[in-house]
Amino acid sequence: MFYGLNKFVKNILPKRLFYRALLIVAVPVLVLQIVITIVFFDSLWIKTTKGMTRALVNEISTFIEVYNNEDFNKEEITNLFSIYQDLNFEFIEQENFIFNYNERWFSPIDRTLRRELKSRFGPKEFWFNTTNYKELIDLRIKYQNGYFKFLVPRDRLTSSSARIFGLWITVPALIMIVISLIFLKNQTRPITALAKAAERFGRGEEIEEFKPSGAAEIRKAGIEFDRMRKRIIRHLSQRSEMLSGISHDLRTPLTRMKLQTAFIKDKTISDKLTEDINEMEKMLNEYLQFTSSSYLEKDELFNISNLLEEIIGKYNNKNISKILIPNIYFNGRKNLIKRCINNVIDNSIKYGNKLIINLSKEKYNIIIKIEDDGPGIPEQEYDNVFKPFYKINKGRADSKSSVGLGLSITSDIIRSHGGNIKLDKSSLNGLEVKIFLPF
Repeated sequence: MFYGLNKFVKNILPKRLFYRALLIVAVPVLVLQIVITIVFFDSLWIKTTKGMTRALVNEISTFIEVYNNEDFNKEEITNLFSIYQDLNFEFIEQENFIFNYNERWFSPIDRTLRRELKSRFGPKEFWFNTTNYKELIDLRIKYQNGYFKFLVPRDRLTSSSARIFGLWITVPALIMIVISLIFLKNQTRPITALAKAAERFGRGEEIEEFKPSGAAEIRKAGIEFDRMRKRIIRHLSQRSEMLSGISHDLRTPLTRMKLQTAFIKDKTISDKLTEDINEMEKMLNEYLQFTSSSYLEKDELFNISNLLEEIIGKYNNKNISKILIPNIYFNGRKNLIKRCINNVIDNSIKYGNKLIINLSKEKYNIIIKIEDDGPGIPEQEYDNVFKPFYKINKGRADSKSSVGLGLSITSDIIRSHGGNIKLDKSSLNGLEVKIFLPF
């Protein structure tokens, strides 16, 4: 029960820190306002309105009782009530006391006035309207062969303090919420900047000098991120320099070995040695390609639809069919994406005859799907083939020309762009490679 309630609360709460912090500030203010407003309207405004309405009804009832007494001068009574009680009225002769009644149940003034008049005069002996005049209330009481028409000032039934109270309780609350918005925005801005910097660095983009800001905890996290970023960049630079040296040192003896095999008279031995040297050189090139730094290339906005058209066109293969949505743009390292797609297509051509290349776009991802009719890969090996130098002994991986780095390089490129790559069985009963790139 508690787990379900906890899950429900998590689902309805906002996901971003800014809106959660805003809730922490705004909810208590709003709850306090609602409680104070309810207490005010219940104990002050409604009771005050009820008391003022009852006093007015009593005055009208007193006037009618006095007016009905034959011992008093009616003109003098009218003047006295008009001067001292602020009751402006006139007697209108009309046999039928029938008026269209507008039941405004949502109005506290109407409800209170209706209740008091009904208890004093009866349900069909009165009529009133609070909307005909801006500052007056039209009130009519049945009397003998006609009715009294009273024009009563509105402020005799309601207190103006309600509007003032509503203004003073609403305006300061809005001001406080606006101030909270400004302060919360300033507090969450450094976190957002840190998250964006980490995201860009994770994709391999070049980041200018990061300046930590904000509260002490956020500043500390920013400082540690900057230190980590510099250590990683220094490590990548050292690795690139080391690999350059290894490349130079290994290529020299390989070249000498090639020259020496040319002088071997036994053709069979010479061919075998040349084959081994070429395989070593290929392994060296692929290893350097896999471990080389991809941080040297900068991100750019390019048309990935045109890039796929260009790649497919260079193969000039009639067995490659394509379904491409035009004009899909992606921000990334164009040459690395090109190398990645070339690796997948090369493998598909190597182990299959027919290829289908599909480019589509979903809500948050660009999807590149490459299918072939080759032998495929066993399902239990889907995760293993992305490991560097991993080779399986069946199907498409059984080849001396492969050193097991093609899919590793592809996976590394895709993940460095914040994407993902998945393998599945294709519609051609071969292998399906699905690449997801975020945009």
